[in-house]
Amino acid sequence: MPSSTTSKVSRWDQHGREHVVQVRKSGMTRALTCSTCAWRRPAQFLPWLKAEEHLAEAHQATVDPTA
Repeated sequence: MPSSTTSKVSRWDQHGREHVVQVRKSGMTRALTCSTCAWRRPAQFLPWLKAEEHLAEAHQATVDPTA
């Protein structure tokens, strides 16, 4: 059974609210889950980019808290 690891992509919107997409890796596939709207999507390639795109399009969350 493949091990599972989890990371996250978080961005802030213009109102100061944090939005997070969890990236769960299991084997070669990754599953994306938005904690704000329960959006889910499998992603084999570029999962963090897809998570950033979802946050920008669905929640207008573009401010990177690490920058």
